[in-house]
Amino acid sequence: MARTTPPRPVDVEGVFPALASHRRTATRLHPRHGVPGTGDSSVAGPLLWPAGEPWPVCTAAHPKGTGHLLSDVRSRRRIQDGARGRDFTEDEQRRLDAMRAADHVPDLRDDEALPMLAVAQLSTRDVPDLVGPEGQDLLQVLWCPFEAHGPDRTIDVVLKWRRSADVTAVLTPQPEPPVAGREECVPTMCVVHPEQVVEHEYLGLLDEGLQEEVSAWEEGLLAEDDAEDDAEDDAEDDAEDGPSPAASYATYEEYEAAMAAARAEQPEEVDYMSDLSIAPGWKVGGFASWHLTDPAPVDCQVCGTAMPPLLTVDKWEGGGASRGWLPLEDRDSANDPRVLAPVGVHLGRSLMRVHTCPTDPLHPHRLSFQ
Repeated sequence: MARTTPPRPVDVEGVFPALASHRRTATRLHPRHGVPGTGDSSVAGPLLWPAGEPWPVCTAAHPKGTGHLLSDVRSRRRIQDGARGRDFTEDEQRRLDAMRAADHVPDLRDDEALPMLAVAQLSTRDVPDLVGPEGQDLLQVLWCPFEAHGPDRTIDVVLKWRRSADVTAVLTPQPEPPVAGREECVPTMCVVHPEQVVEHEYLGLLDEGLQEEVSAWEEGLLAEDDAEDDAEDDAEDDAEDGPSPAASYATYEEYEAAMAAARAEQPEEVDYMSDLSIAPGWKVGGFASWHLTDPAPVDCQVCGTAMPPLLTVDKWEGGGASRGWLPLEDRDSANDPRVLAPVGVHLGRSLMRVHTCPTDPLHPHRLSFQ
């Protein structure tokens, strides 16, 4: 099923024409649980990997046998999905209790080569904002599921670009590590439903005058909302002196339903950062949000060019202040974790971005976290 981001509640370029020079497209991937094939764009699906090509491995020294068994992570998620809306059975609870972090593979040395975990496969055929080396139409993303690499103790990510037409025989079975450092480093297999949207640059990176205009506009909206709330409170106080509003309905249930419908029609508060600028969720392209830290330059270490995000790996598809980005098709399932957090990955405080060089996508990529 296609996924459709609701129209933004305000034409932000109509209010601030200067934002037209701060726009960029992004492709929201909208991952949802499913079973993709080797030729499909996917998250954590099988890769179109040539049978004769070595699979990437992690050679960094860190504990590799201690953590959570991949089989346990996947079993836990299947049990939790199957038990939605009910209590666990005794057998399910017993199985869940047995799934613990431990030294599951004690013979696996810290310096031993560990197969990388398949994370995503994306095709330029499906993802309009995916731009790679000339002639290569497929991006494959793998990582080591341990956050213990380098001085920053972050995750190690491998990007592989290839021409899909060159792959004939596909590697099967495909290697994977037996253990992950954290369950949140293991993505759930998903099909994707790519959708291109327009984003606008992070507020803190706009020029100072435009930032002040946006802030003043938001303050004006808040003042209008406060005035409307005061008027509604006065009307309610007046109504208390007369007959009960519920008296106009045959039952109290009808009254409550009418009130709920009225509340649903009331406009929600609009905020540039939450509603009008940068989409949440797994996506390709677009802008980086610096909502937890000050903006930090991410430049190519080879040529010095500023590196925009290639891939954003986000915990949330839409939640909290960003619920307005939830696809229309998912509004009836807005509290379902398979919609709000379909992949089950949580890196950094909520998201990780992979940045690539626009001058040469084969220059070493960089990571940023929020």
